Amino acid sequence: MILVVLFTASLWAGLQNALAGGGTFITLPLLMLSGMDARAANITSTIALFPAQLVTGLTVRKSAAGIAGLSLRALMIISLAGGAVGAVLLLVTPSSFFAAMVPWLVLFATALFAYGSFVPRKAGARPWLGRGGAALAQFVIAIYGGYFGGGIGFLMLAALGSAGLAIRAAGGTKNVLAVLINASAVAIFVFSPQVHWLQAGVVCAGAVGGGYAGGMMVNKVNEKALRLVVVLIGIALTVGLFVRAHQGS
Repeated sequence: MILVVLFTASLWAGLQNALAGGGTFITLPLLMLSGMDARAANITSTIALFPAQLVTGLTVRKSAAGIAGLSLRALMIISLAGGAVGAVLLLVTPSSFFAAMVPWLVLFATALFAYGSFVPRKAGARPWLGRGGAALAQFVIAIYGGYFGGGIGFLMLAALGSAGLAIRAAGGTKNVLAVLINASAVAIFVFSPQVHWLQAGVVCAGAVGGGYAGGMMVNKVNEKALRLVVVLIGIALTVGLFVRAHQGS
């Protein structure tokens, strides 16, 4: 029964990722409810959602671009390196410590998602993040992405926009860089004994199916309404995780 629930929920997660993002808010708690600890659930979720993210990244790769003084190739290398660092940090983090951090990470990701979704951004603002600042920002974001990942899309949009990249190019670039961050993390996670491969396969199948459906619906769905649903899910998940952490302490 739990596998049926996982598959059904992963269809929604893939759809949500394709249309607005935030699919991790669905897969992470369900994998935890299936009996995994928080770290194993995060590792399994990262691996399971990667194929659908890869398809998205390949679809938009032509719109990706570098920024002044920092080529796309350099951003890609930085993303790969940061993602690997974050993944290693996760593997060496004690499960109990990561479990205590999860509510705060989800709270941060939810707040970031809400800010990126509903706070208007000024068009044509002058770039204030230079070459070195943009490289450092991307490296830090990539480390966070390899470690947890929630909200990295909006972090990258903010950083790339602050470095002067136009919003359309920034959107394509962050999708490509997100794939590379997760690719380096997945390359490390696949050797971890904490991967639950059966659940990962079920979630992967659902997410790919949902992602395909999302691609077909992208011009027919009210994106603002969907983003509001994602934020509400994130708030409910945050509250539930804090309550669970309090009861377990």
